[in-house]
Amino acid sequence: MSTQTNSSILETVAAEFNFGVNRFPLSFDGKQVKGFYALLRDDTQEPVHDKSVSADYQPHTTDDVLALVESAQDVFGECSPRCHFRKGHYVDLAPTKDERIAIYGTKDNIFPRLQISAGYNGTSFHFSLGWFRDLCRNMSMLRSVRGTSVSFRHNGNLRDNLEQLKSQLTGLREGWETLGETVQRMESSRTSLASFLTSIYGEPTELTGSALTRHTNRTETIMRRVLDEQARSGRPAFNMGSEDVSVWEAYNAVQGFTQHKKSVRGAATTMFDRELKAVESPEVKAAERLALTLSA
Repeated sequence: MSTQTNSSILETVAAEFNFGVNRFPLSFDGKQVKGFYALLRDDTQEPVHDKSVSADYQPHTTDDVLALVESAQDVFGECSPRCHFRKGHYVDLAPTKDERIAIYGTKDNIFPRLQISAGYNGTSFHFSLGWFRDLCRNMSMLRSVRGTSVSFRHNGNLRDNLEQLKSQLTGLREGWETLGETVQRMESSRTSLASFLTSIYGEPTELTGSALTRHTNRTETIMRRVLDEQARSGRPAFNMGSEDVSVWEAYNAVQGFTQHKKSVRGAATTMFDRELKAVESPEVKAAERLALTLSA
């Protein structure tokens, strides 16, 4: 993925989000339902959210998203953007490989990703630091690590507040260093993979039938995934029975399974969509809490 200049990043994002979102009154049996409005894309007329909004709600625009991207470009410099739309706009900014942090040897590294989310759910705009792990192609983030996120409330003309927003985002550069230190502590801490998985998914002792089969298959899939990553990274393989691994490996075991292997309800989704669903999943959130506790 090659980096782009600031102007070409904005051109790419504008081309990806070349549509607007408008507010339309809801109706029932031919009559308008007062006070309730739907948000529809102006190109496909599809609803962008499963919830209605009030008459006071003003949907943000593509120009607002471009202002958010513009404000974030000083954090790492030249980047490459990825865009996704799901109940709002998502932009992932990938800096150059010079920002790499080595976790184990030469094949287990993390590279920063700065994700911008602008949802149509009435909440603030969010800037979140995460990473791409080359060993397993996981995209993830630790939401509870300090200095890795910024929220910004949308009021009036966003471009009038860009300097204020840029000032708030300057701390994210230091947040990347904090995130790297956290991951390295996770790598240097040890745990039993079996115990870690039990903490996340529970004991199979009282399960029967298809529930037991799913539990067993998931555990076997995760353990094979970890063994494969150990071989590719040059780590020694864990011993069956103790399954001693680094906390970093255990966290990625859950996160990687959730992102790449877990069944996703509904229509087929893009990889970006699977990444978002993985970050939001209760299993990955539980794995983060446990990993940070074990490596504190």
